[in-house]
Amino acid sequence: MKHGKKYQEAAKLIERGNLYDTNEAVTLVKKSAVAKFDETIEAHIRTGCDGRHADQQIRGAVVLPHGTGKKTRILVFAKDAKAEEAKAAGADYVGAEDLIPKIQNENWFEFDVVVATPDMMGVVGRLGRVLGPKGLMPNPKAGTVTMDVTKAINEIKAGKIEYRLDKTNIIHVPVGKASFTEEQLADNFQTLIDAIMKAKPATLKGQYLKSVTLTSTMGPGVKVNSAKF
Repeated sequence: MKHGKKYQEAAKLIERGNLYDTNEAVTLVKKSAVAKFDETIEAHIRTGCDGRHADQQIRGAVVLPHGTGKKTRILVFAKDAKAEEAKAAGADYVGAEDLIPKIQNENWFEFDVVVATPDMMGVVGRLGRVLGPKGLMPNPKAGTVTMDVTKAINEIKAGKIEYRLDKTNIIHVPVGKASFTEEQLADNFQTLIDAIMKAKPATLKGQYLKSVTLTSTMGPGVKVNSAKF
C-alpha cells in the first residue's frame, strides 16, 4: 500500500518497534494527524483471548470523561410512556414495529446506537440479521437494553462507547478527536484501559494485552507500552 507524503512525514516521527508510554504516544498521534479534517483517534487492542469461547468474550461499555467528539445519533425502540420519555431525553429517533420495514426494506441506517426497552427485544430480534453484523444490536451488557432509557441516552450523549472483541480478538474503539488536548486524549484512553483491564476473563491463561496501538484516521499507528497497565 502506497502512502502519501504527509503520511510518510508523520511516520518518520515514530520509531518502529518502539513501545511508548501513554503520554508520548498521545503526543505522537496528535502530531501525525495532519489530514484536512478533524481525525478520529482510535485505540486498537490485540488481546490473548479466544472469543470463540463464551467465557473469554469481552463486551462492555464505558463513558469517556471527555466524550468522543462525535455527535451520536440514537434510535430507541420503545412504546407509550417509555417512547415519550425517550423523546424527552433527546433520542434522535423513537419507534416500534413501524421501524422494522424502514430498516429492512429501505436500508435506513441514520443512527449510530440502538437502545431498546426489554419488552421490545422480540421486535428488535427480527432485525438481528441486519443490526448484528453492524454491531448495532442492543445488549444488556452495554446498557442498551434497559427500562431506564433516560439514563442510557444521557450516557451515550456524554461519550459512552461500547467495546467488544472482533473476529480476530482485537478491540477497536475511538478515544477522541485530533482536536482534543493531549490531557483529554490521555484521560479517555486511560479510562478505556481501566475498563478493559477490569473485564479480563478469569479463565484466560497467558498474556491478556498482546499489543495496544493508538492511531489517527489517516496516520500511522503508535504502539503503547502495555506492561504498565
